[in-house]
Amino acid sequence: MINVITWDFDPEIFSISNHGVRWYGLMIALALFSGYWIFKRYLRGDKLTSEMVDSLLVYIALCSIVGARLGHCFFYEPDYYLKNPLEILKIWKGGLASHGWSIGLLLALWLYYRKYKIPFLWLMDRIVIVVALASAFIRIGNFFNSEIYGLPTSLPWGVEFVRDRLYDSNTGAILPTVSRHPTQFYEAISYLLIFIASFVFYRKRNMEVRDGFMFGFFMIVLFSARFLIEFVKNDQVAFEAGLSLNMGQLLSLPFMLAGIGILIRTKMKPRYFSQEPPAQEKIKH
Repeated sequence: MINVITWDFDPEIFSISNHGVRWYGLMIALALFSGYWIFKRYLRGDKLTSEMVDSLLVYIALCSIVGARLGHCFFYEPDYYLKNPLEILKIWKGGLASHGWSIGLLLALWLYYRKYKIPFLWLMDRIVIVVALASAFIRIGNFFNSEIYGLPTSLPWGVEFVRDRLYDSNTGAILPTVSRHPTQFYEAISYLLIFIASFVFYRKRNMEVRDGFMFGFFMIVLFSARFLIEFVKNDQVAFEAGLSLNMGQLLSLPFMLAGIGILIRTKMKPRYFSQEPPAQEKIKH
């Protein structure tokens, strides 16, 4: 019987001139292009042309990566990066935050909405479906990097992350590795299930719900999953040790509350389908 899984995987696929190509980068690429293909094939509706979807990918890629980097720098290590602002640009050293990624994504879609005049909630209802899938890919990338793992556990699926060495603060000696919760996979599985449920709902119902329903549902379910999994996740930075809720949980709460607010708003608005309005509504407006 297997009591623990040992993970000693090289995060680099290969290197060229001392510049490594990492599995994490590959997962980000898969996240972007799988989301792009699914959105273009199944979710774009009749309001977006193929060219508009191509432009949307550029907006999302740029703003979400910038947001993820700034989120890590200012949510988790503000003192260091405010003293060393040029270090913010060194994204190849690592350090991306999913909550910053979410803020960057919202900014990208708002800018896109301003330019193309696509109904914002209509767009968000479709985007969040592929965002759930992209989030699953990114957490698998974290697993390849042996990072963002959980607290020690005796469960049979616990993982020893051999490459992420821990050191004794007094002697500097390497501490023995212990079996830990693979919280990267907990999140990846949660996000994959959210993607499947959302995609099936979209295909079955043909989005015959008020604009904003899918967006609100996504915000509540995804960030609730993140909030709960954080209870078995290792602290990412030292100052979290004294907090009742860690930074990931504190940052998840506003998104969860926003999701509840969006659902309440959709319930209070007059009935409106995400499809084209009926002929009589077109005449009125």
